[in-house]
Amino acid sequence: MTGLGWDNMHDIHEIDDHWHEECGIVGIYGDASAAEKVYLGLYALQHRGQESAGIATSDGNEIALHKGLGLVWAVFADPSAMPKLSGHAAIGHNRYSTKGTTTITNAQPIVIECKSGQIAVAHNGTITNASQLRKGMQDSGSIFQTTSDSEIVLHLIARSGKADIIDAITDALQQLTGAFSFVFLAQDKLIAVRDPHGFRPLSLGTLDGVYLVASETCAFDILGAEYIRSLEPGEVVIIDNAGVRSESLPASERKSFCIFEHIYFARPDSLVFGEKVDKIRRMLGKRLAEDQPADADIVIAVPDSGNTAALGYARVSGLRYEIGLIRNHYVGRTFIAPHQDKRKLDVKVKLNPVTGVLDNRRVVLVDDSIVRGTTMRQIVKMLKEKGAREIHVRISSPPIMHPCFYGIDISRHSELIASERSIEEIREYIEADSLGYLSIPGMLSTVDDGSNYCTACFNGDYSTAVPDDFDKFKF
Repeated sequence: MTGLGWDNMHDIHEIDDHWHEECGIVGIYGDASAAEKVYLGLYALQHRGQESAGIATSDGNEIALHKGLGLVWAVFADPSAMPKLSGHAAIGHNRYSTKGTTTITNAQPIVIECKSGQIAVAHNGTITNASQLRKGMQDSGSIFQTTSDSEIVLHLIARSGKADIIDAITDALQQLTGAFSFVFLAQDKLIAVRDPHGFRPLSLGTLDGVYLVASETCAFDILGAEYIRSLEPGEVVIIDNAGVRSESLPASERKSFCIFEHIYFARPDSLVFGEKVDKIRRMLGKRLAEDQPADADIVIAVPDSGNTAALGYARVSGLRYEIGLIRNHYVGRTFIAPHQDKRKLDVKVKLNPVTGVLDNRRVVLVDDSIVRGTTMRQIVKMLKEKGAREIHVRISSPPIMHPCFYGIDISRHSELIASERSIEEIREYIEADSLGYLSIPGMLSTVDDGSNYCTACFNGDYSTAVPDDFDKFKF
């Protein structure tokens, strides 16, 4: 392996050894309190991004915007923020940056004014040809305000020869490759789009006669809204005073839903791609128990992402499920210890073992994935120090051997322990007594149609062409 060693990589990625959520988006049209409802929707989607948040609203004549760095509640803590966001239509965004730095200029929604009038955009995903598009536009004189790939679509809309805003948007989207779910807010309409491969989720709902869209249905639940359906891959939904209508982008050859939405990203109480996340996670754990049994006494989870799969594992294995690790929910991704040797404190600040549960027990430890291995190594060591006799690590997904270019924040093989080491070598590194992963067929058997899902991070089978130098363009 080249570059940083595994131990030093933990300094960069702090206390989290998971792939990170991409972003969360919400939109509503036809409600006098649109901004307040989008705020609540963003609150429900906070897990999808904690770096910044924002809301744009339209009163039919003008688009207003408020955004900032931090969690949703902090961005809108100023009492003067919400009264400025009047209007019957609104879109909102929670951001975790997979492209672009964490600055206020990269916070979304992004609002511009062009020949078609004002338009705002919020985006979940990653545009894989962004660097080429950006360079071409800069060479021809375009000026960018942000380093986010999301701004590129606004430039394409502004440059489009199409007079109608819907035509301009669809013209722009056909020039993109990669993963995107967008919500656009024009002065008199809301447009929601899912890319032709369907990488990222987007759902349509209704509340008191108005329509909503959101990355996950937990945003509908907090509002008491009714889920209608998941947008189809390539579908363009237009919501305005005339109601709801759909158009379609040119179809792709294959669907490529992100399986990690079910494994890790989405909230377990959500419907994603039309399926119940909690149900699939339990099935992942059950199938893992069938494929990778362990001679042990109890099953525990790495909270919170491993909880549901661990319940499924315990159910099939017949082992008792116990709460063996307690998570401190008040530790954010930006935790910094006030001294140099913070690496030794990172996991202890976030997770604490329950000694009475672990003492002299053979433990099955269930988690959803291992990315770099650094955190799992510390957890195994910590559990053994607290009295566990054996630790058998079970992972409810296959080994992650390839980068993701579709909205997840790892685009280099050097960041993935399974791309450089065998399962036995990973077991030795994390110091577990045994290590077992779920197989790709076992994973895909838990969803309605496994052929609709992207498995590129496990087997390198990418659905789109990816530039060889993609990882050099993390703007």
